[in-house]
Amino acid sequence: MAQDIRVLHLISGGDTGGAKTHVISLVSGLSRIVDTQLVTLMASDFTEDARALDLPVTLLDQKNRFDLTVVKKLKEIIRRGNINIIHTHGARANFISTFLKRDFPEIPIVTTIHSDYLLDDYRGGPLVSWLFRKINYLALRSIDYYIGVSDAFKNMMIERGFGNEDRVFSIYNGVDFNLEHLVTTDKKAFLEKHGVEFSPELVYVGIMGRLDPVKNHRLFIEMARVAYGKRQNLRFLIAGSGALEPELKALVKASHLERVVSFLGFLEQPNDFYNAIDINVMTSKSESFPYAMLEGARLKKPLVSTDVGGLGRVIQNAETGYLAIEPSALALSQGVVDLADHPERRRVMGEKLYEVVKENYSLEKFIQGHIKIYHKLLEEKQ
Repeated sequence: MAQDIRVLHLISGGDTGGAKTHVISLVSGLSRIVDTQLVTLMASDFTEDARALDLPVTLLDQKNRFDLTVVKKLKEIIRRGNINIIHTHGARANFISTFLKRDFPEIPIVTTIHSDYLLDDYRGGPLVSWLFRKINYLALRSIDYYIGVSDAFKNMMIERGFGNEDRVFSIYNGVDFNLEHLVTTDKKAFLEKHGVEFSPELVYVGIMGRLDPVKNHRLFIEMARVAYGKRQNLRFLIAGSGALEPELKALVKASHLERVVSFLGFLEQPNDFYNAIDINVMTSKSESFPYAMLEGARLKKPLVSTDVGGLGRVIQNAETGYLAIEPSALALSQGVVDLADHPERRRVMGEKLYEVVKENYSLEKFIQGHIKIYHKLLEEKQ
């Protein structure tokens, strides 16, 4: 029975973007059905957002990555809550979990694979990133089970020798279609708030995501240059923050696109962004099953994207969007220009994408998929 599950979710708390949405959505949904605890390792917006949603969150306030005093506190939480599943998210949580196995060999530890761990970047430069990738790899090797957020990530873990289908699973992200007041600001007000020219004659093309190398915003800017050269009614919006912002702004200036490319920064209300754009774009080098697609679909925005992760499950060319045959500015711009030129096609494709996502990738299916896996792990440990 579901009530027999007592799961602890462990995450650093510094997460943003899709990983943050994933964990908060998961814990929020699970806590209504099974005994669920969320532990974060640092004070952050993530922790505060979890508290604001009244989630069962405990902050341990780890001083740095190698502050192992949190291990003793975690052991106390596990014993006090009679936890029978430990579920980690991210490199720091994976590392900490290795110190729990000796005391709790009977408790299965499972981690969610949110990204390709070989491509993850860490603050501190290339050497620091190399070191932490290596530590995360070793930590991953000690974990019992893995949940990829796409079949691509599941297959990646199997191919890299982390186990077979008895140890490696996949659950696609899901979004809540029952939310009220999804949009808080209308299109015109949103654009004017961010200093973006508004006109019914203009077509707005947007990308949402942290300004990180794996998101490949340079390709988005190059696509904007090519597409704008064909259609001067296009405007391009970049939502997100990150270390690459100065470099990307310099590229926009060098490309003479300052008038048509706008940087909006980190947005507290991503749905207002998706409501304001007409075409959703992703240019990532690697993805799982991104919330940027799902959240755009919820507001009926067709997607033009590089062909990464699980996007091929929902994006059918000329039906729900366009997946570029090759990750080039020209290929992406062709999809953008086609949708810009045909408003009715854009509307129909957005509607179709909405229906596909609502039918197959709801929050309910996302939660039930985890509960099913938890039962399997507990059965195997008995």
